[in-house]
Amino acid sequence: MEFNGNHLIELGYRPAKWFKDAITYINENHLDEIQIKEYLEQFKQPEHIPLHETTPEFIINIRAEHENENDNVEKVIRTMKTLMKTPTLTAGAIMPDACPTGPEGQIPVGGVVVAKNAIHPGFHSADICCSVMLTDFGKVNPKDILDAAHSVTHFGYGGRPRGEQMPMSQELMDAFRENEFLNDEKLISIARSHMGTQGDGNHFLFVGVSKNTGNTMLVTHHGSRAPGAALYDKGMKVANRFRQDISPETLKENAWIPYDTEEGKAYWEALQLIRTWTKENHTSIHDAVLNKLGMEKENRYWNEHNFVFKDGDLFYHAKGATPLDDKFMPDITGPRLIPLNMAEPVLIVQGKTNERNLGFAPHGAGRNYSRSQHKRSLAHKTTEEIFNEETAGLDIRFYSNEIDISELPSAYKSAANVRAQIEEYGLCEVLDEVMPYGCIMAGDVQKNAPWKNKKKYRKA
Repeated sequence: MEFNGNHLIELGYRPAKWFKDAITYINENHLDEIQIKEYLEQFKQPEHIPLHETTPEFIINIRAEHENENDNVEKVIRTMKTLMKTPTLTAGAIMPDACPTGPEGQIPVGGVVVAKNAIHPGFHSADICCSVMLTDFGKVNPKDILDAAHSVTHFGYGGRPRGEQMPMSQELMDAFRENEFLNDEKLISIARSHMGTQGDGNHFLFVGVSKNTGNTMLVTHHGSRAPGAALYDKGMKVANRFRQDISPETLKENAWIPYDTEEGKAYWEALQLIRTWTKENHTSIHDAVLNKLGMEKENRYWNEHNFVFKDGDLFYHAKGATPLDDKFMPDITGPRLIPLNMAEPVLIVQGKTNERNLGFAPHGAGRNYSRSQHKRSLAHKTTEEIFNEETAGLDIRFYSNEIDISELPSAYKSAANVRAQIEEYGLCEVLDEVMPYGCIMAGDVQKNAPWKNKKKYRKA
């Protein structure tokens, strides 16, 4: 009788790519029962890793300040309980700005989890290395900084058009080509065109004045744009191949790449290169503003708040949480930044690992409601009325010239409550505040998107 896949399954092997070659080898060489067992030893598969029976404890640094926050806090705690059943996880924490991001079991914004020997692409999501950079311009008129920044930055979909692109360093392009996840000419081309861009959504360019020194400061907020999203897609595919082999009970969005594999090492290196690209992206915009004004910076610092941090064989995944411990950021040059909303100060903070924070602080103010829910709650007012009420006294600009009310202050949690809970739970120390002067955001990029105008033109 010819040997087939059913025989392999009867012997306890799970269907895999090697089945075809193994069946061919066994039949062509007419192996007997003992020889078959000896031959198949090389394909012996490990037992499936089950979910944690008992959910590991996690730290809750959030509480509802009023009735409107009850549902959000309950959902965050519920999703963390499901998430923490993932077999690799050993510890976790929720920050005061936490909010759910998807189905139950998906890591919330404001969530920190610690995984042993595992990198979970779904825990950093597509916006890898979302981060903030501050440049101190000294005693300069804030309007001059905002005007100059407006003329050099770029928001919205896609990259910069040819002739307006900011250069990506040759050293970084060469490093991309040496990494199996990033060695993709299409990805590298996108990385080049997206340099000096900020995207859309909650990404911003903020100008304000230091409460301590009176110096004008520029703060940018964005992640790794399309190159990071491309790496995330590749990482999730690899992670889910591992998940199917080693832990099929694990939710797809929580799949992981074991660090002690070739893929794990390569993905970790790719993350570091995307981190370098993102930092270079921020730097390009800040330096362009300095050059526009013919100035030199007085100070600069940067930190990511959506990334994976390594400490031995433990991988700290921060989905919207600011790293405080210096061990997470070997290139750190100053304190950390926590933006709240366009009408509130950017907090300049420092801190150390303690029993409540796992070495992290909040990354912002978070949301209690989705963007669409927030818009529905304000449907009784015009967009202009909402904008005028919430931005009085500030120079707020939208790059698309279309106001996005889902990014105005009322769309976010109370900044005062987040700050109060930072203090209550002893998460970090506020050193200074960048008091708001003005801000640029993408705006409602959907309203008059080029592809929509093309559709209208075709109909006409």
